[in-house]
Amino acid sequence: MSTCVAPVTSPDPRSPGSRPGPVAEASAAGLSLQRLSGWGRTGFVGCRVLRVRTPDEVAHALRTADQRGVLPRGLARSYGDAAQNAGGCVLDMTGLDHLEAIDREAETIRAGAGVALGRVLAAALPSGFVLPVLPGTASVTVGGALASDVHGKNHVHEGSFATHVASFTLMLASGERRTVTRADHDVFWSTAGGMGLTGIVLDAVLQLRPVETTQVLSVRRRCEDIEALLAATATAAADHEYAVAWVDLGARGAGAGRGVVEGGDHAGVADLPADRRQRPLRQDGDHRVTVPAGWPSGVVSWPAVRALGAARWARAPRRAATRLRPLGRFLHPLDGVSDWNRLYGRPGLVQYQLAVPDGTEELVAGIVRRVAAGPAACPVAVLKRLGPQPGLLSFPLAGWTLALDFPADAPRLHHLLAELDDRVAGCGGRVYLAKDSRLRPETLIRMYPRLAEWQAVRRSLDPTGVLISDLARRTGLATAGDHRRA
Repeated sequence: MSTCVAPVTSPDPRSPGSRPGPVAEASAAGLSLQRLSGWGRTGFVGCRVLRVRTPDEVAHALRTADQRGVLPRGLARSYGDAAQNAGGCVLDMTGLDHLEAIDREAETIRAGAGVALGRVLAAALPSGFVLPVLPGTASVTVGGALASDVHGKNHVHEGSFATHVASFTLMLASGERRTVTRADHDVFWSTAGGMGLTGIVLDAVLQLRPVETTQVLSVRRRCEDIEALLAATATAAADHEYAVAWVDLGARGAGAGRGVVEGGDHAGVADLPADRRQRPLRQDGDHRVTVPAGWPSGVVSWPAVRALGAARWARAPRRAATRLRPLGRFLHPLDGVSDWNRLYGRPGLVQYQLAVPDGTEELVAGIVRRVAAGPAACPVAVLKRLGPQPGLLSFPLAGWTLALDFPADAPRLHHLLAELDDRVAGCGGRVYLAKDSRLRPETLIRMYPRLAEWQAVRRSLDPTGVLISDLARRTGLATAGDHRRA
């Protein structure tokens, strides 16, 4: 049986030009020393990685953990260090990939923690079902989606991913297996959004919703400035199931914060062209391009941001225009570009995603104008509405979310994000832990008022502190008081 107690000599944990992959031969215990990072491709660290295929292997790894602890990892789509454990053991959960048949009567499906949401969706659509909540990429595992309590473009109406989880199997640090439902409120909502630190999810029963087609009726139009974009996004979120806005941060002056808002609803058979109505659940082919390895650094710059933003703006309709779009392309536009994170070159990227409450529209507009003024180029800015959320560490709150991508080596980026931290925390907002790579402990406390409550539940589930991550150490999610192995 595999174990996580073998000693390790960690390579340089902060080598930004490194690539993930094995740097040592697999040991007799089934471990390999690998250099891991998040999707942002920054802050690589050495970890001992074990690919587990059964619950018994997970239990053995937990019971034999050394002082550096254990952490589950899926498809590595968290941007920062949430799925890293420098010098410790990381369990590759993608081997727990069983997917059962749909229970049509209950409208549910049971999936292993290592199953990608895209695979669940591909299995459900031919039977006329979809997952009620999908994040911006389908390349997230079921376990990772629950641990991050991901949200989609319809959070106002459908809530987060965990809202539609009927139950899940949680393996505690002791190796005990526990079936958790929403009736077990504290454990359920501490694990949902708990970043893998309350226990290891082995599988989950996911609720589905019926649909008639694989298409979305999309309504899109452009707005002249950030105030108009905020108003149009609020309207789209009220009028449609899905709503999202792209913000052009390359625009200056009166047009600063202009953008394109898009609403969407699941199309019915009657909405399809006549030649598609006989096969309404047909799935479109997977058409992808790949960003090659070795993509040059420095491509993401303000001149490029302004040029691409102007071109996208010019293509958008002045008045609301309706069109049919395949569900996957509507919900996961960046999944059409494999390894798109390589576009930022060797330094990698930093995503900063904030949530602020209702009534702070002026603050959102001010942040947009502040970022547009530089000096750090921001090629991607996405604006959405959010609704309330019960999770103790879940990211959403009733209000707004803005996601911003930056090259990791952008000038004065640290100062800019520290300034945004103060603005966001000062109005009762927060940043998304699944995207974070730099938050400080004192800021975390300001942003997550139920942190102490979550830590108390975590201590009851993992009293000796087996589960740990670099995110937890850095932010104080796991401290000397509640994580004795840290």
